[in-house]
Amino acid sequence: MRRFYLGLVVSAIVVGWTADSAAKVVPGSLITDNMVLQQKGKAKIYGTADPEAKVTVTPSWNETPYQVKADKEGRWQLFVDTPAGGFTPYSITFSDGTPVTVNNVLIGEVWLASGQSNMEMPLKGFPGCCTENGYDEIASSREQANKIRFYTVPLKQSYTPLETVDATWAVPSPDTAPDFSALAWNFAKRMSDVLDVPVGVVSCAYGGAKVESWTPREILETYPDVSLDPADHEKMVHYYRPMLMYNAMFNPVKDYTYKGIIWYQGCSNVGAHDTYPRRLANMVEHWRKEIGEGEIPFYSVEIAPYDYGSPDGKEWAPLLREAQWQATGIIPNSGIICTNDIVKPYERFNIHPSDKATPGKRLAELALNKTYGKSRFPVISPRYKSHKFEEGAAWVAIDSPSDGICRNYMIDGFEIAGRDKVFHPADSVWLHWQTNELVVSSKAVPDPVAVRYGWRDFLPGNLHSGNYLPLVPFRTDDWEP
Repeated sequence: MRRFYLGLVVSAIVVGWTADSAAKVVPGSLITDNMVLQQKGKAKIYGTADPEAKVTVTPSWNETPYQVKADKEGRWQLFVDTPAGGFTPYSITFSDGTPVTVNNVLIGEVWLASGQSNMEMPLKGFPGCCTENGYDEIASSREQANKIRFYTVPLKQSYTPLETVDATWAVPSPDTAPDFSALAWNFAKRMSDVLDVPVGVVSCAYGGAKVESWTPREILETYPDVSLDPADHEKMVHYYRPMLMYNAMFNPVKDYTYKGIIWYQGCSNVGAHDTYPRRLANMVEHWRKEIGEGEIPFYSVEIAPYDYGSPDGKEWAPLLREAQWQATGIIPNSGIICTNDIVKPYERFNIHPSDKATPGKRLAELALNKTYGKSRFPVISPRYKSHKFEEGAAWVAIDSPSDGICRNYMIDGFEIAGRDKVFHPADSVWLHWQTNELVVSSKAVPDPVAVRYGWRDFLPGNLHSGNYLPLVPFRTDDWEP
């Protein structure tokens, strides 16, 4: 996670934009040139004008004037009907007598990408943390100019909810793409390739943020361990502060129309696995209410292997991963992808795995399968089903609906323990084809009573099913870390 200080924002930012700054009608922060609107529905358009002014919004795809009256504070919003997605650019004209036009508007699919640094990590990488093939993507990014658009929310914090953000939609090019979220970029490319429509991504992530950082005051007030006193906040590492990213980054973009949300976060909540599932579910429920599109999809990423080096010497990350899967069980219309296989051995102490293409594509395929009905994409990772111990080995049954198990020898990631509760790496793991069971043993454990897979802060595995979906880490015991 990146260590730098960001000053707190305590007042709204006046957003500069490309149209005539003297115009009375000011479209909302996300209503700019190059934007993508959600297809085949009603997309929310909003902004400000003089109090009680009549505002007319006319999109070029149907030339239909939509009218609304601004309220006493000058805020207005309405919904415009959008056609099927395509690569034809449109324009939208706003007027209260003085016209303002936004251009190069595409219609397609729009997703909100949020979380912490592994979602924020750009194609150019972080200092000391490279993005694998990031500059190859940057060099060829202009090929996606009519297919992908990015809106990157600047890193901000605020004690009060902000309504505007200083950003604009960007068209991919070697000049703009270096700052795009690498994971969201790969998500958008795969989505556009399969759906054959443009994809817009609103990237709203803050390195190191906790789930509490993205949660509003009214919910945090019910958490006994969370202080909302600014004096306490100032003592914290900036990325641990509760509420402030919600106020400064999510609140200004919540009024846009999204198809769904992708989420990569959890590293900063390691050690708080008991509260994480419910708190994430509370956050998602509130975000969906604020966005106002019902139970839109929420697809998350399991935190990748990393050696956290806990001061107590215990390994808490496996319990947070387990909590992430538990959260998926209580959040309606949600899903999660496993990342146990994406790190390299030398990344043990790198919390930012260089491979952002694999999780981006897995998230896309999860969305394509579950949200868009593209059922030919396998998206269900193999999971532990049951186990038994026979003749000094653990026989582990795997539930693998996505084309079985695609590896039968040289399988890494398993450990086995006897009654002393000391785990040893398995020195033999092989697949019993007739029963679809993995036979796991270690010469150091003649009488095993427990078996684990990937159940450490850093223990990557390499067992896959169809589409190289990795086996989800598991344990058969309930021992303390």
